[in-house]
Amino acid sequence: METLIDTFGEPTLMLVLGLVVGAVFGLAAYRSRFCLRAATAELAEGRFGAKLMIWLAAFTTAVVSVQSAVWIGALDVSNARQLASVGSMSGAIIGGLMFGVGMILARGCASRLLVLSASGNLRAIITGLVLTLTAQASLSGFLSPLREQIAGLWVVNGGAARALFAPDSPLLPVAITLCATCLVAVLVFGPRRGAPRADLVGAMIVGIAVYAGWQGSYAIANASFELVAVQSVTFTGPSTDTLMTLVTAPSMPASFGVGLVPGVFFGAMVAAIFMGEARIQRFEPNVPMERYLFGGILMGFGSMLAGGCAVGAGMSGGAIFAMTAWVAVFCMWIGAMTTHVLLGAMGDPKLV
Repeated sequence: METLIDTFGEPTLMLVLGLVVGAVFGLAAYRSRFCLRAATAELAEGRFGAKLMIWLAAFTTAVVSVQSAVWIGALDVSNARQLASVGSMSGAIIGGLMFGVGMILARGCASRLLVLSASGNLRAIITGLVLTLTAQASLSGFLSPLREQIAGLWVVNGGAARALFAPDSPLLPVAITLCATCLVAVLVFGPRRGAPRADLVGAMIVGIAVYAGWQGSYAIANASFELVAVQSVTFTGPSTDTLMTLVTAPSMPASFGVGLVPGVFFGAMVAAIFMGEARIQRFEPNVPMERYLFGGILMGFGSMLAGGCAVGAGMSGGAIFAMTAWVAVFCMWIGAMTTHVLLGAMGDPKLV
């Protein structure tokens, strides 16, 4: 690793890591139909179906692989932003709820919109752009004062206060065992609930991509004399970085996030082409455009409040046992399920 750093430098290695991890994530996510929105909709309808099985396969794979590496000392995520920096419980709760509502309205979370964009879905492209612009405005634009005010309502210190378990906690192997048991159960009973085995394998690769991001960035950071952020897959922050790179290039330096988004797009595009599903999809008369745009706005602001999107907080943050990430993804589920039930109660099937 030191030789690679001396030859190419840390930014380039992080860029390549982002591209590779993103391509694997995009291909596997498209192939498996990995989607938190679909999983929450199934559960809201009282069904333990294929979409829920696929999400659980990805999530538990990420947790088991990351925490097993932490437990044996092969990975140290204590300096990750989701653990080391000051967090916001109010942001996790309110932002998570907002993201969940927006995810239902837009028929997909940030990662799903990016994956669908690669297949030619113009609805996903436009909604994703609205999400990204709102996230940028929430990070450093005119919405940032409101975000900071809400996030400041209830803060928690970084370090042990944000970690569910310490690396040396006797409860850590118990948690790993429980997640591994859940994964085995999903693999055994998933096909009986309508989840094809190939899709379950694809979902597991999604989880492994999350692990690869943590492990790869840790390897670079551990071998570098420079400060390198240990990080993994997330989409709102990298999407804003990628957008700013396109607008201001070449001023934006190479990074994991700048490589991640085009990597996911490329991987998903390859999967869509090989599956024969690449085609232009537009807004239609029975598909209300304003609902998608409002959902994108809610997700953009909510993700910046919650500290990440459904993958950034829910998968990557959840895999390192960041307390605020678990609270955020729980609230995403609550917001999404409640919204799905309410829209269904309105009696218009197009709304669901």
